[in-house]
Amino acid sequence: MDLPYYEDPGPGLGFEPARTATRSNAPALSLNGTWRFQLRPTAAEPAPGFDADWERSWDEIPVPGHWQLNGHGSPAYTNVRYPFPVDPPHVPDENPTGDYRRGFDLPADWPGPDQGARTLLRFDGVDSCFRVWLNGEPLGHAKGSRLAHEFEVGRLLRPGRNTLAVRVNQWSSGSYLEDQDMWWLSGIFRDVTLLSRPEAALDDHFVHAGYEHATGTGVLSVETSAPATLSIPELGLDRVDPAGPHRIPGVEPWSAEQPRLYDAVLSTPQETVSLRIGFRSIAIEDGVLRVNGRRILFRGVNRHEWHPERGRALDRATMLQDVLLMKRHNINAVRTSHYPPHPDFLDLCDEYGLWVIDECDLETHGFTEVGWRRNPTDDPMWHEACLDRIERTVERDKNHPAILLWSLGNEAGHGANLEAMAAWCHHRDPERPVHYEGDWDSSYVDVYSRMYASHEEVLAIGRREEAPASTPERDAHRRTLPFIQCEYAHAMGNGPGGLTEYQELFERYERLQGGFVWEWIDHGIPQRTPDGTPYYAYGGDFGEPLHDGNFIADGLLFPDRTPSPGLVEFRKVVAPVRIGGTAAGDGAGGLRIDNLHDFRSLEHLAFDWTVEEEGVPVARGTLTVPEVPAGTGVELPLPKVPAAAGESWLTVRATLAEDQPWAPAGHEVAWGQLQLAERPLRTPVPSGSDRSERQDGAALGPARFDPASGVLLRLGGLAVSGPRLDVWRAPTDNDLGGGERSTARAWRRAGLDRMRHRTVSAGPEDGAFVVRSRVAPAATDLGLQAEYRWSLEDGRLRLDLSVVPEGDWDALTLPRLGLRMALPAAFDRAAWFGLGPGESYRDTRQAVRVGRFAAPVAELQTPYVMPQENGNRSEVRWATFLDADGSGLRVEGEPFFDFTARPWTSEDLDAARHTADLHPRDQVFLTLDQAHQGIGSGSCGPGALPQHRLSAGATTFTLLFSEVSAASEVRPS
Repeated sequence: MDLPYYEDPGPGLGFEPARTATRSNAPALSLNGTWRFQLRPTAAEPAPGFDADWERSWDEIPVPGHWQLNGHGSPAYTNVRYPFPVDPPHVPDENPTGDYRRGFDLPADWPGPDQGARTLLRFDGVDSCFRVWLNGEPLGHAKGSRLAHEFEVGRLLRPGRNTLAVRVNQWSSGSYLEDQDMWWLSGIFRDVTLLSRPEAALDDHFVHAGYEHATGTGVLSVETSAPATLSIPELGLDRVDPAGPHRIPGVEPWSAEQPRLYDAVLSTPQETVSLRIGFRSIAIEDGVLRVNGRRILFRGVNRHEWHPERGRALDRATMLQDVLLMKRHNINAVRTSHYPPHPDFLDLCDEYGLWVIDECDLETHGFTEVGWRRNPTDDPMWHEACLDRIERTVERDKNHPAILLWSLGNEAGHGANLEAMAAWCHHRDPERPVHYEGDWDSSYVDVYSRMYASHEEVLAIGRREEAPASTPERDAHRRTLPFIQCEYAHAMGNGPGGLTEYQELFERYERLQGGFVWEWIDHGIPQRTPDGTPYYAYGGDFGEPLHDGNFIADGLLFPDRTPSPGLVEFRKVVAPVRIGGTAAGDGAGGLRIDNLHDFRSLEHLAFDWTVEEEGVPVARGTLTVPEVPAGTGVELPLPKVPAAAGESWLTVRATLAEDQPWAPAGHEVAWGQLQLAERPLRTPVPSGSDRSERQDGAALGPARFDPASGVLLRLGGLAVSGPRLDVWRAPTDNDLGGGERSTARAWRRAGLDRMRHRTVSAGPEDGAFVVRSRVAPAATDLGLQAEYRWSLEDGRLRLDLSVVPEGDWDALTLPRLGLRMALPAAFDRAAWFGLGPGESYRDTRQAVRVGRFAAPVAELQTPYVMPQENGNRSEVRWATFLDADGSGLRVEGEPFFDFTARPWTSEDLDAARHTADLHPRDQVFLTLDQAHQGIGSGSCGPGALPQHRLSAGATTFTLLFSEVSAASEVRPS
């Protein structure tokens, strides 16, 4: 049966063989810009010449770009499921098809066939299938959305005006190979360029630049498609034979930490091609991946290409922004999930220094929905298409020193076509290992790769004690391979938690060579409500009948590229310098500085220190640190500091001593804190009870309580509501993950989101005001017995809360355990002494430090794309909530508490689907907590580790409350 071109499972027809991306001095003409466009509902063939009136009647559209983000059709998101019937290679008749057209003037001096020149028309990315005409003549068609295709057009070019037409089909057989957990977006989204190729052109070259780490010798050989000479002035090579091999002593090797590049030129009489050469070697020895003779550790991220307004049509400035953000957050590696990126991004990785796993444009994840039946990676009909995709990936990108591994694709099952792809890679580029996660036996790849393996399983793999492979032979092979978590720590919403425990394993076991957090950026699309309130849209917001909701918002960056708390946490966990030590009360102890770089010493860093007492700086200075080679550490004496009268902390920072290409001098790379003096023990001074009964409620000194419920109504002149025992939090994405095993589902089934209070008793008792209540959900006998014992101490209102669970709580954790109260909205200025400045939870607490911080309540909110629990501040000693005049409430812990302060309730957060759904109320709502359930990464991966889970148990919790007046001085406590 004859198939239309867009359903043919092959890669296409009429395009040139794959070749490397080059920087040539031959003429080039960009065809980016404004094109004419018309969207048709089906893939029916256009009339000859498309439409004679196209220049006036068709719409305008930017190229590069996606038509769904430019007013034509709508975006759609699915993670796994295909948004069309699984009927390979066929696609529905309802196949939106975009017709593009552009006129351009050929420069008068453009080389033509009469000069022996060819002209290539290059498309760097078109989603998902496209057919091309030049001046009415068909050139061919192609699939492979994120792969380059070139068509020879010299014979069809005319002097002066030319017309280029492109028909793009949203769905094609290629769509079955591109189910890559992202928005389905169509169009010409990467560059279109006309390239002149002179006679005997240097169409292709392959740089082999090895490094012998034992001698410091570089070994260079360059394969060329035409005779040429090679010059590298810095290395004394002048018009030499590229093939060499050239042995060059004393070269500086390339690494992600020190990305040394040498400028080179390949020359023919007709053309020069500029190269940037990095010398480095890759080897797997004794089950360890080594670069330049040393084990490396990936501190990586998975990176989809994304811009909130332009989708996957990224400009170089956005790519550079990504690279700089990665470097400044101690990230050293990128997996290009799940396709080759724009070539400019790889140039930037070479220049600034990032290890790269370059992934082929291949994923067939949706076949899981049908038991992998007819999966293209194991079907001979798709053999040519699969091979074409890996060939185009490798050939385009083979000259980038940053690329360490080729990846065959993602979540594509397993089969003969993947084995053939791996074999082709090994033959074409034996210097680089091959990666693929989808076949756990790993029989045809060079690394053992997994996604979201739990800490327990990673520990077993590190010990080479993992469960066996399918055969003894495959098991023996796999145990010789290094291990990589190609995806872990799913960064969806609040989180991920558990990063520290993963990093400890990566550093402890040589086989474990790090991983790549999923993923880099939230793929939110900016929208506005009818009243103009902005928010970011996700799956389902564009009316898609099939979608996966906010699973598209799972990045370390918010859509506008603001770092999330998760990225700040990751930066601290993977910092290449670790600062610790011990401090004794007599001034004894010392500092320990460990260099966790793979190659670089600490000579490029400066170290300074600050001592704070009760959060106030009292001394500072600099540290002299000797040279510390990579992988070693040094012990130093503590700096001499003044004696402390209160809680005192030493903070040591490692900053850039001089400007680096990726950050200015003074940029903080790492920091550590040591406690020098503990918080002084306070001797309570009981106050008189001053208790009396009044018509408007019970009183205790400045406090007024509701006589029936026992709820605090007023503290001096400050109206309050609460506090009352509360256990609910708006579930995080990680709470919600796990399907039927979801932690949030268990909480809701138990009714923890609808707890009710029953006052058992309230009244004076032994100089205190005591309230006893039972807090419990409907339809169960589970409950929490609470006793609030209010007393006066040193002019403050003291609350001793005791909680005793009733019933069988063994299989159930608590979201949180603490108090909820409310203040008038005017008290919207928070200050605290504790961990900050950002949010933290029990398993996301590395990036915060002890100090004194302040912020408006509005700035304490973290704007996750889907609203959820956020903004918690941990281990707080005291906090104030003041109005513009400096009056308000002070809360102190014995010793610590956590707090959130919000202009809306937990129930508002829980109900909201987007940030625009949250509307400030006329109160500030406080949670004052003893503990929270950990965060984990249960949205896709393990939930909170056992040590970070919050179990119900008998507990006590103490807080002190006092009114702050504008004239009073806030005591340090």
